[in-house]
Amino acid sequence: MANNQLDNTVSSAGFFSRLWQGFLKTVGTKEFYRIFSPWVKYLSTIALLLMGVGVVWGLGFAPADYLQKDSYRIIFIHVPTAGLAMSIYLGLAILGVIFLVWKVKTANLVAQAIAPIGFLLCVLSLVTGSIWARPTWGTYWVWDARLTSMLILAFLYAGVMALFAAFEHTASRGKAAAILSIVGAVNLPIIKYSVNWWNTLHQGATFTVTERPKMPAEMWIPLLITMIGFYFLVASLAIYRTNTLILKRESNKQWVIDECKRLAKKG
Repeated sequence: MANNQLDNTVSSAGFFSRLWQGFLKTVGTKEFYRIFSPWVKYLSTIALLLMGVGVVWGLGFAPADYLQKDSYRIIFIHVPTAGLAMSIYLGLAILGVIFLVWKVKTANLVAQAIAPIGFLLCVLSLVTGSIWARPTWGTYWVWDARLTSMLILAFLYAGVMALFAAFEHTASRGKAAAILSIVGAVNLPIIKYSVNWWNTLHQGATFTVTERPKMPAEMWIPLLITMIGFYFLVASLAIYRTNTLILKRESNKQWVIDECKRLAKKG
């Protein structure tokens, strides 16, 4: 009985070890480029379709809010950008752990690729939030807990990008950026729960997985469609930018030279 349990444990350990080794083989730079390159056109096409439907529905056909009237419609840009800014930074932290612990070089390249995207979305969320705040609160900015923590997130993004640039040509390239990404992730729950922990002007979540939406279906359905479209768009941009970095970093390798020749003939 004991021997059978020991054999099962060893067998399970061997299976997961082989699974992990197989995973590591698929995240090499060449394998990443080969596997994910074809995805870009499909993801971007789906993104444009979803965003087109969601934005047109939200801005043109969704009913006006009974209090905020048409000014609330900026939510169809503000909410997706704010949500993605947080999601991408969480991705940076996870990629930082993978890079530091398992030395997966592709994780570092993906992090470098998505950091500017997250920064841009964070800035857009702050700008659209300020525009929305003017008719709602009577001012473009208050040192509200949610707004302040989102501003800190923008500075964290800027710091990560600066570290990637500063250590571009050194042996410790990406390590400092990974550490800041991991440490800075403590700001994410502050952003998420700031409206619950403190008395803030910012409204609570529009809808969550566990609760009923706080707006009618004519409003939250186009918002959800737009958010999904934004996620597809970011995925396509992340793959495209990562592949560009791979070609740049490994420009002296034969497979990259052959790929560049193929692309030149194609286009």
